[in-house]
Amino acid sequence: MNDLNLCMIGNGTVAALLDRNARYRWACVPDFEGDPVFCDLLDDGEVKAGFFDVVLDGQTDCDQHYIPNTAAVVTTLKDDAGNALEIIDFAPRFKQLGRTFRPVQFVRMLKPLAGHPRIRVRLRPARNWGAGGVETTRGSNHIRYLTSDAVMRLTTDLPVSHVLKETAFLLDEPAAMVFGPDETIPTSVASIAREFLEQTCDYWLEWTRYLSIPFEWQDAVIRAAITLKLCNSEETGAIVAAMTTSIPEAPGSGRNWDYRYCWLRDGYFVVSALNRLGATRTMEGYLSYLTNIVANATDGHLQPVYGLSFDDALKEETVDTLPGYRGMGPVRRGNQAFEHIQNDVYGSVILSVTQMFFDRRLRRQGDEALFRFLEPLGERCLALYDQPDAGLWELRGNSHIHTYSSLLCWAGVDRLARIAAHLGLADRAAFWAGEAKGIRTRILAETFNAERNSFVDAWGGDSVDASLLLMVKFGFVGPDDPRFAGTLSTIEQDLKRGDYIFRYVKADDFGEPEKAFIVCTFWYIDALVMVGRREDARAVFETMLSDLNPAGLLSEHIDVETGELWGNFPQTYSMVGLINSAMELSKPWKDAF
Repeated sequence: MNDLNLCMIGNGTVAALLDRNARYRWACVPDFEGDPVFCDLLDDGEVKAGFFDVVLDGQTDCDQHYIPNTAAVVTTLKDDAGNALEIIDFAPRFKQLGRTFRPVQFVRMLKPLAGHPRIRVRLRPARNWGAGGVETTRGSNHIRYLTSDAVMRLTTDLPVSHVLKETAFLLDEPAAMVFGPDETIPTSVASIAREFLEQTCDYWLEWTRYLSIPFEWQDAVIRAAITLKLCNSEETGAIVAAMTTSIPEAPGSGRNWDYRYCWLRDGYFVVSALNRLGATRTMEGYLSYLTNIVANATDGHLQPVYGLSFDDALKEETVDTLPGYRGMGPVRRGNQAFEHIQNDVYGSVILSVTQMFFDRRLRRQGDEALFRFLEPLGERCLALYDQPDAGLWELRGNSHIHTYSSLLCWAGVDRLARIAAHLGLADRAAFWAGEAKGIRTRILAETFNAERNSFVDAWGGDSVDASLLLMVKFGFVGPDDPRFAGTLSTIEQDLKRGDYIFRYVKADDFGEPEKAFIVCTFWYIDALVMVGRREDARAVFETMLSDLNPAGLLSEHIDVETGELWGNFPQTYSMVGLINSAMELSKPWKDAF
């Protein structure tokens, strides 16, 4: 069983997760952080609200696919008597009046394909995190739903009573449903649905046309790119780590977290992938989000995670009204990580913004003023590179001087030296280069364990974690450095299970990890490419492609024995890993024909 065989629709304001039968199982309004009006994903059957589906009597089969290169989903349901219907779901997104139209709205279109399918439409929004159903009022062609954060309206050309009473009826002709703000639709719902579908598909087809994709694995990369775009809250530029909360990393583990926020570290990896793809507008939006975060920071302190609108207090609390994914609570909203000390965040921000100084495609180019704006972050890197923190894995119960945090502090200082040289600021370039050299010397001395012939995860330690695979990517050591070769060998020995790499294997606050953290395997693939083991890398990459769910998406974790996906979904980290590895491994276009 894999309850994460889900597809995703969205428009940069809202998003929804649908299962193979086109049942809406998760969606928050009025944005990614809002109350989940569809929360069936975190219900084990006790809550009788929080979903939107079309039930076909006698259903025996279903098929589902995206309209190619778009975020619109087509689901076909068939019954045991040869009747069939088609369901198209999407969230409108297109250019209108000089801006992007992306309302808090989902559109569902029904079409009989064969015979006379007998269906029931069940629209049961929830409110207050599944505490109950919503109050409704009806009009001649619409139903109002009073949710926690908004009044939503379903406008349809189906008989309203059929929807309210969930009456079974024969679908003899196409029908449309628009679920969105409590606003009057000025024309027929059928025509607006057709128009919105055409314009939305045109938008996505045009957007994908300008992506710089590899020759091989194009479908997988395009789907990953669209997914990253859907995880972008376009109003502010924030990129969420995932759409969901509280999908456990492993069964009954209690590792249930709310990922509907923007981690600055994750954002760096996402923006790097977007840069490689050529999705510069989304990248620019995120860079604007970052500069606002830095400008609002108190005393130069940066949290690892923020809300979509720069919110800095993401109080973590347990929700008692939902039993959890497969009944595996707790369900959490908010994330305590906003209180953590994670020293890598300063380098992550500098790395992200560095692109503004070197990418000539960007509308806003980095200048001396922006460089001066970043220098206080470099000072934080100097002060914190040798200080203990929670690390990138956000350990809650202990603190160490983590190698990854030190590495990112070095990278931030190193990039400031490069930016200063690019701007012709010789004195500042010399200063930051000198500081970077000193930090690097210290890190090398403190984090290489001669007995293990490997870099280790913390100063003076003897264990490894998967973040060490990034040392070459950040330019800290070269791919031919024998110390990196030893580290790679040790990671294979300690962290590899089959083709998969665990992030670490030693016990943490919740015991020993049970599932593999998906992006770590992609980091491993990239490291294999860097050291010249391309065939090994391709073999592992093909394994990862086989683990994509039917919609081409990945979550955060995976069971190395069964391939079942676990953790919040879809995980931007994982989709970024797929993109980067495909870019590294694909044969070049010039050699393709």
